[in-house]
Parts: sequence; structure tokens; C-alpha cells
Amino acid sequence: MTAAAIAEATGGHLVAGTDPLLRVTAPASIDSRRVDPGGVFAALLGRHTDGHHHAPAAIAAGAALVLSSRSLAAPAVQVADVTIALGALARHVASHLSATVIGITGSNGKTTTKDLAAQVLAHHGTVTATDGSYNNELGFPLTVLRATTDTRYLVLEMGARGRRHLSYLCDLVTPTVGVVLNVGTAHLGQYPDGQAGIAAAKSELVTGLPAADHGGVAVLNADDPLVAAMAPQTRARALWWSHHPHPTHVHARDVRLTSDGRAGFTLHTPEGAAPVTLSLTGQHHLSNALAAAATAHGLGLDTTLIAQALTNARPRSTGRMQTIVRDDDVTLIHDAYNANPDSMAAALTTLTAMTARRRIAVLGEMAELGAHAAHAHRHLGMLAAHAALDLLVAVGDEHAALIADAARTTGGNLDILAVRDAREAHEVLHRGLRPGDLVLIKASRAAHLEDLVTALSDSRPAAAERGGARLDPG
Repeated sequence: MTAAAIAEATGGHLVAGTDPLLRVTAPASIDSRRVDPGGVFAALLGRHTDGHHHAPAAIAAGAALVLSSRSLAAPAVQVADVTIALGALARHVASHLSATVIGITGSNGKTTTKDLAAQVLAHHGTVTATDGSYNNELGFPLTVLRATTDTRYLVLEMGARGRRHLSYLCDLVTPTVGVVLNVGTAHLGQYPDGQAGIAAAKSELVTGLPAADHGGVAVLNADDPLVAAMAPQTRARALWWSHHPHPTHVHARDVRLTSDGRAGFTLHTPEGAAPVTLSLTGQHHLSNALAAAATAHGLGLDTTLIAQALTNARPRSTGRMQTIVRDDDVTLIHDAYNANPDSMAAALTTLTAMTARRRIAVLGEMAELGAHAAHAHRHLGMLAAHAALDLLVAVGDEHAALIADAARTTGGNLDILAVRDAREAHEVLHRGLRPGDLVLIKASRAAHLEDLVTALSDSRPAAAERGGARLDPG
């Protein structure tokens, strides 16, 4: 696109001295350190920094143009609001693409399902997909702006923290295929009407789909009543996936879990059946795999190809049940990207099912639960007490105390420690871990337990050291 075309698409104007014929040949970025040569740098007004201050560095790094909300030195397009302008630019670019757009939402599993679907669909054509969990009003348009005329499938993770969020994204770029995974308890504090409000927000994806006679497809979880209730709300054709056998649903049979926590099953579609063994840790990824399979099936892929692609798929996004095996045979499960009551329960279930010398759970705060937070953290402590754990380390302040106290009150043969932060957790753990130990590390990002993962990944046994907590007699 030219600078003039970008100005027209965004409702902005060229800053004096900007060549209207200047060509932008690469995607957009909001980080001046990560601009692509020939791309656009979007100068956002952030909470802690002003992107306009970094515009010269972005140009020096190769950006062709700056999208700004105030006057800057050329080359730049000035707009009223950079975030809204990015969305408008994404809408313009998408209108010139022939790609099938797939939107994926749900309380849990969006990122993994997106990663699996992208890897399966890559066997059928070029895929552009969301990086990590960049699924909001910034990440959504930035992903669209990475698509090219060669993109056959544009796979977009779509997050919502309130009503109208998904409607806004659908208004920017309307998916042809909409996948709703579940309605859980993530971000419950953002919804005064509880799960009913979450369901209403998630349903905005299916109500925004094209009609069936225009290719619209809603891929829905038949096992979740709040998702199943969305079928009458959409004009699109409904495709279903389930854990339970049904002749017209994509479903799994012969489900099994390996000793290292990976799910195997027989994938069934209305057209056939084929075996799958996932490389992802956690039985709950079965749901994500079924959703990805149903999506691919709805787009015409063969059942055997789908099953082979799922088996060959690898984890792409860090911090989501990511397995790290140290060279001393200590295994870390890094699930510290995010947490909510449902995902905590799933992670503990997986930890319990895995073979290990000792099972250790390091659990931190679940954020954005509002008035439900105290109850949710006490319930988590009770779940931990009933899991087959050897040690529970609760990290944080009042919420960690709730987890630890509930676990103690529930009882069981479980050692329980409460620490203030990732640094204290490392002090407790790094001298006491031994070969064969399995350590789950899970919390919302606010707890910064990814720092603990980094520290423990670099740690090695320290039998000769003195001091620090000792986790067991030997």
C-alpha cells in the first residue's frame, strides 16, 4: 500500500513532507524494537510510555511509515486514534484478501486450539495465525495485517473481557468460521451477571457470522450447555464436537493418557476414524484437539490427514502446560501464562495422572475474579489437598494464604508452604528438587511465576550447599 492509501483507509492525513507514493511493504508493529523493514510503526499512547517518543528509533530500524495521533516528522500518517486506525487499516486489508477467516473464542483453550488449527490447516494451504495470545483490539488487527494474498486461512484468536468486545472485532473483519470452545470462569470479575454475561459476550462471535448460504459455519462444543444454546442464535451452519459418541459430531473414543500426561484417542468424524496421540501435556487438550479437528473437517480436510496433523503438531505458545525437562531429570510444567478456576483444576488433574518421584504444585493468584476471588482460591486449596501431591507451594499475599489455609483445613498427607513471591519460591525449591520430581508452576501473569520457571530452568541440584528449605529427608 502507499502512504496515501493508508491515510485514506484510516481517515488520517499525510504529515507534511510525507511522499504520498511511499510504499509500505511489510506488516505493522507497536514495538519500535521489532519493526519489519518497510513496515508501519503504530505509535500508541501506553500506560507507561508514549510510542511517539520511539518513532525516530522505529524509522532508523527500517520502518517506512509511522501511524501517529499527533504531528511528527515525516514520514507519517496522523490519525485521531491509533488503535482505531489500526482496526480500520485491518478492515481495508482484509477486504482485499481471499482467505477463509476463522475466529476462535472461549474461556479456556483459545491459544492452544488456534495453534493446533493453524498446524492442521497448514497441510491444506498457507496459514496466517495470531502470535501467542495476542487476541485483543491490538493483536487482532496486527495479525490481519500480517496476512498476504497467499494466505489461504487466517486463524484469529479472539478475546473478550466484556460485552461488545467480540462484536467490535467481527465488525473489523468478519470470520466465515466461528469456533466457541466453552463458557467458563476466566475474567469472571469483569462480568456483573456472571457466566450468563460471559456466554452473552462469547455469543457475539456466532451472531456475527455470515448466513449458512454465504458460507458461515459455527463450530460449537456440544458438551457445554451455554455453548450449545448459541446454535439458535446464529444464521451460520452449526458443526458440533464432543467427548461423547454421536454419529454427526466430531468426537473422541478410546481416550487414554500416557504416563507423561499426553492424551491419545481415536478421532471420529462423520466421514471416518483415525488414531491421534497428542504431544501436548494435559488431558484437557483433548477438547482443543477436537475443536481444531471439527474446524478442519468443516473446511473439507480428510479425517486421516487431520489425525496425522494433530499427532505431528507441537506446542507453539510458551507458558501453557509447557514441559521443560532439566538435564538432572527434574520436569517443570510451565503453565504460568494465565490461570482461572477451570484451568487450575485441569492442570491439577494432569499433574495427578503423571508418573513422578514427587508431585509438586506451585500455585499463585488467579486474577480478574472480582467478588468471586476469595471463594475461588479457597476452593483451589481444597482441590490441591485432594490431588495426589507431595508438596504445595502457594505464592502471593492474601490469595496465597487462602489457598494454603484451605489445603491445611482439608487435610491429607501434603506438605504446604506459603511464600510471598517467585524469588522466595525459588529459594525454597532450588536446593530441594531431586531427579524424578515433577513441578507444576501455574498462576495468572500478575504473579510473575514465569520468573520462577526461568530461575528453576537454570538451577541444578545443590546437595553440597547449606541453608534453605529442605523438601524431604532425601
